[in-house]
Amino acid sequence: MSRAFVKESDGSEGEELPELLVSPHRNLVTAAGLKQIEATVDRLQSALSEARAAADRAAIAQVQRDLRYWTQRLRTAELVAAPEASDTVRFGASVALEKKDGERIEYQIVGEDEADPARGRISYVSPIARLLIGASVGDFIALADGEAEILEIG
Repeated sequence: MSRAFVKESDGSEGEELPELLVSPHRNLVTAAGLKQIEATVDRLQSALSEARAAADRAAIAQVQRDLRYWTQRLRTAELVAAPEASDTVRFGASVALEKKDGERIEYQIVGEDEADPARGRISYVSPIARLLIGASVGDFIALADGEAEILEIG
């Protein structure tokens, strides 16, 4: 049987849950990203207390695993100061691009844990961010669906 159809264990059968994988990249974060990590650790600590009070072994195992991950992410977080006005794109910057068809796209380059591509926040290790970092206003970036010009850096 394919592993795709095998139910993942939730830890209730006595099996250990697999650890969450930690990225091999530096854990760069913006001030907002650091606050998100801190809030997640606080929320998980509360959830662990609740799971222990309810004697819910499966929930305890899952929350402990998640708490180990987020505590490590908090411990390794490297706060990067918000960029000042700059001629080049760097970590934390907001970038406005315009495609050939006139469509405008905006990205903010952030840490891995705070990335949310649907909201325009992309991880600094993503392919698009790697193209943007170091680029300047007027430069063209090759996107998957065509070129885009950097209009603004904030």
